[in-house]
Amino acid sequence: MSRALRTLLLALVCAGGAQAQSLFQEDAWRGFTADNKAYRPGDVLTVQVFENSSASSSADTGTRRANHMAAELAHGSNKVAQTNLVVAGDFDGGGRTQRASRLLATLTVTVQEVLPGGQLRVAGAQSVTVNEELQRVTLEGVVRPSDISDGNVVQSTRIAQARITYVGEGDLTERNRRAWWRRLLDAVGF
Repeated sequence: MSRALRTLLLALVCAGGAQAQSLFQEDAWRGFTADNKAYRPGDVLTVQVFENSSASSSADTGTRRANHMAAELAHGSNKVAQTNLVVAGDFDGGGRTQRASRLLATLTVTVQEVLPGGQLRVAGAQSVTVNEELQRVTLEGVVRPSDISDGNVVQSTRIAQARITYVGEGDLTERNRRAWWRRLLDAVGF
C-alpha cells in the first residue's frame, strides 16, 4: 500500500471514524406485496360521497268543545228571570313538512391520526367554482381500514361520526336566502 493511501486511511480513522446511515426507514417502509391503502397520518384517501336523505312529517289536529248552562228563577208559577250561558270552541290545525336532498361528490381527504383501535380519523375539503359560485364540500370522520377498497377508496356511508358539509357562496345562494326583515317577521310570528 502506498504511503499516501496509508496516510489518508489513518486520517479518516483519527477523525472519529465514518458513521453509517441506513437506507431503511421504518416509518416509510411498506412490503412489496402490501397494498396502497392509507394507514398512517399524512396519507391520502379518496372518499365517494353518496348521501340521500328524505324526511316527511304531517300533523292533523281537531278539537271541539261545547258547554251549555241554563238558569231559571221562578216565583210561584211565574218566571221571574231566565239566563243562558253557552260556550263553544272549535280548533282545526294541521301542517306538513317534506324535504329531500342528494349529494354526490368525490373528494380526497388526509389521515389526521391513527386512533387506538386502529381506525383512521380523516378530514378534508374541496372547493369548486362554477359560474362564479363557490361550492365547498368538507368531510370529517372515522374510517375502519377494512372499509378501504384496494384502490384506496371508501364510501361515505362507511364513515363513522361523519360530518359532511356542502355550502355554496355567491349570487344564486344569496338570492335563495330570505331577507332579514322576513326572517324577523317569521320569528315574531307574522
